[in-house]
Amino acid sequence: MKKKRDEDPIVREGPVTYEDYAAMPDDGNRYEIIDGVLEMMSPGPMTVHQGVSGELFLFLQSCRSEYVMFLAPFDVILSRTTVLQPDIIMIHRSRLEIVKKHGVEGAPDLVVEILSPSTRKRDKVVKAAAYAKHQVPEYWLVDPEARTLEQYRLDGERYELAQTYEEEDRVSSDKLPCVSFVLGEIFNEVDRLGLPT
Repeated sequence: MKKKRDEDPIVREGPVTYEDYAAMPDDGNRYEIIDGVLEMMSPGPMTVHQGVSGELFLFLQSCRSEYVMFLAPFDVILSRTTVLQPDIIMIHRSRLEIVKKHGVEGAPDLVVEILSPSTRKRDKVVKAAAYAKHQVPEYWLVDPEARTLEQYRLDGERYELAQTYEEEDRVSSDKLPCVSFVLGEIFNEVDRLGLPT
């Protein structure tokens, strides 16, 4: 069921299920399933990606009285045949029943993906479609290179771009009223760390 990193995504007869995924031996790689197709994820994220993810997670801590948050790698099981590992997720405390020992079973209230050159198309197209299909109400794409945050809101079974935030903009959300931060502060914190780009 496994393939080397330089080969195409794993293909097998019939859809791959969460049970197949959970039974796989640990080979040091990370995988996701989208509509029954098991795909090997890219090598570990670059330093700036991790810096932005960590800083954004800290800025979202203002919501922790209302929401629980998790950082990747953490399984979000949207169905038996779709299991993803977003960079950050938020779940309202009134919905904690979807948080299980092995991951989240169901749609988080917010999913965040930090773009990198190797994941840009997959995050913007393939994963966005999967999150929308499984009714994740809000999806953020953070681009460390462009220093922007695209905020998507669910409209039926697809996302509509609600807002593109630039560095000087204050990020907010009708669905997550506790969210309030100036986007540039995240990138400035990462800059202060002096991480290699």
